[in-house]
Amino acid sequence: MRAASDAGGTALRPVEKWDPPYCGDIGMEIRRDGTWMYQGSPIGRAALVKLFASILRKDADGRTYLVTPAEKVDVRVEDAPFLAVEMAVVGEGRAQRLTFRTNVDDVVTVDAEHPLRFEASEPDGGLKPYVLVRGRLEALCTRAVYSELVELAVAGDDGGEEVGVWSGGLWWGLRHPSPI
Repeated sequence: MRAASDAGGTALRPVEKWDPPYCGDIGMEIRRDGTWMYQGSPIGRAALVKLFASILRKDADGRTYLVTPAEKVDVRVEDAPFLAVEMAVVGEGRAQRLTFRTNVDDVVTVDAEHPLRFEASEPDGGLKPYVLVRGRLEALCTRAVYSELVELAVAGDDGGEEVGVWSGGLWWGLRHPSPI
């Protein structure tokens, strides 16, 4: 896996600290396949997508924005703003650490601050795994990465039927979320 320093020099901005005025919807969208769109056209320059990703924020109201010190604009997100496209595994058992690289070169290790969660997939009822990257922004694991996760799954310590993976000293069960 590439080191975080190889991510093209796009440093994270302190977007959580900025409180600029809301400036509306400019036609930004992130599709479920990770394609960033502007007014219906794909943004083809990876460096520009990484720049936008570095100023992305999801607020408590559930809306996602591009944020600068001067303005805040809407970004429509079909599923998750990022995709986990690569996974590295270090160690085994309780000492195992799962580290993901996103499609915008964020690198994150699953732990208490970066939990792994599973959501029901429609319409097939399967599972979609997500990892928290930063703030409230998550990455959806690609199908290939999800397959790697499933290969790592082991039975839980409680002797039950649940399977899951260890990372960051914590057990992450591969299960459907509880109904509300």
